[in-house]
Amino acid sequence: KKKESQGKKKRRREKEKKRKEKKMAQVIVIGGGLAGMSAAHTVVQAGGNVVVLDKSPFCGGNSTKATSGINAAGSRTQRILKIPDTPEIFENDTTVSAMDGARPDLIKVLTHESGPAVDWLMDSF
Repeated sequence: KKKESQGKKKRRREKEKKRKEKKMAQVIVIGGGLAGMSAAHTVVQAGGNVVVLDKSPFCGGNSTKATSGINAAGSRTQRILKIPDTPEIFENDTTVSAMDGARPDLIKVLTHESGPAVDWLMDSF
């Protein structure tokens, strides 16, 4: 077996150091619920490294309590199943249920982006 030269050893150590540096997290996400995991997944999709921290011994957050699903309108699944739901119907329902606490600007974003968000979750996870 040939003895490794000093130059090769140094290059190998530098390469190993760079490999370890690349594994270091570039982003820290606080919270392992649906929002936190979605944020972490987006970082990974973009080629980054991420660490997720959660105060619980398991991830899931409030999403683990959402046993009836995720509210959305206009998702691909609804269109395929010919479910006549629209972001406008969802927006109206949400506004009515919020009563005096309604924030029209936030409700519009929530309801009109909900279908594409569910599609993204289904495609990405």
